[in-house]
Amino acid sequence: MERFFVITGGPGSGKSTLIDALAAQGLRTMPEAGRAIIRDQVAIGGDALPWGDRLGFAGQMLGWDMRSWHEAAEGEGIALFDRGVPDILGYLALGDIAPPAHFVRAAERFRYNSCVFIAPYWPEIYARDAERKQLPAEAEATCQAMARIYADLGYQLAWLPRAPVEARARFVADRLR
Repeated sequence: MERFFVITGGPGSGKSTLIDALAAQGLRTMPEAGRAIIRDQVAIGGDALPWGDRLGFAGQMLGWDMRSWHEAAEGEGIALFDRGVPDILGYLALGDIAPPAHFVRAAERFRYNSCVFIAPYWPEIYARDAERKQLPAEAEATCQAMARIYADLGYQLAWLPRAPVEARARFVADRLR
């Protein structure tokens, strides 16, 4: 969908901070699935976690991202997504897990604008926490995996500058016009 824009990249690269800044400017945003799923799975003692059942975690993310896509489609105007369906294929590739066929079909069916914003790995701002357990090398590899999967699916990559959030927000806003 041409009015749907994805911001992706590795963990801890400033994606969510940027999305929050763009939301404060009045743009419609769709939240990331991963952190919410991790919180919920931990709260209920579930195993659909990146350090547990990785395929189960991916399935939870797929359901979340498809629902977000449909929710955005019900509205009007631009919607910015904190990750998109293709991110799940990148996540599985990182774990050396072959994606089930329906995951691939979902990435082909649930399309976004051809311009995808990539937040590069940024060691100066990367920090681990209770939900972000990846080592810096894994965060950097995640960024590269996301760039590969989106490029393989025919998207054009727009690399975000390593700059203050205001400059990043201007970079995105200029490209949304």
